[in-house]
Amino acid sequence: MASPVATSVRPPRPKKEPQTLVIPKNAAEEQKLKLERLMKNPDKAVPIPEKMNEWAPRPPPEFVRDVMGSSAGAGSGEFHVYRHLRRREYQRQDYMDAVAEKQKLDAEFQKRLEKNKIAAEEQTAKRRKKRQKLKEKKLLAKKMKLEQKKQKEVVSLCSPGCPGTHSVDQAEPRQCQEQRASSSSEEESGTEEEEEEPSVVVTGR
Repeated sequence: MASPVATSVRPPRPKKEPQTLVIPKNAAEEQKLKLERLMKNPDKAVPIPEKMNEWAPRPPPEFVRDVMGSSAGAGSGEFHVYRHLRRREYQRQDYMDAVAEKQKLDAEFQKRLEKNKIAAEEQTAKRRKKRQKLKEKKLLAKKMKLEQKKQKEVVSLCSPGCPGTHSVDQAEPRQCQEQRASSSSEEESGTEEEEEEPSVVVTGR
């Protein structure tokens, strides 16, 4: 008796939507089409190609097996062997020259970068010093202006000859009060002496 075979029914594939044929006219349109194609299915992984390694000559063999003695005669294929060896040697020398030139250019570029960096730092320090000097000059001018304004506000409330000065808001010091009282008393005594001075009357015989 034959065993029943389980048949699996595959679901029908979804029909693809018909796409209009678009021929890009320039590189920008081509890039736009590629981006639209990628964004239609953002979950799909994008293959990113790896960076290709630079060409380098193959290393020399560890053991040379086709060595001929000095007494052996050259066959018909030896010229081609020599030709390939010569080509590989020229490639190796060209590769060494290119690497040396690249290292030289890299060293010159790094030296130029360091030189430009030092020059930029010196220029920045010079400008910073100039800005700092200008800032200090402005602060000094502002301070002098405030002092001049304060000196204008300060007025002398003492009598002439008094060394003290005070502002309008400050109270009159004791030294100034004594000086003011002494000056006023001297003025009063002078007026009294003038009043008490007898008048002299001259009479004729």
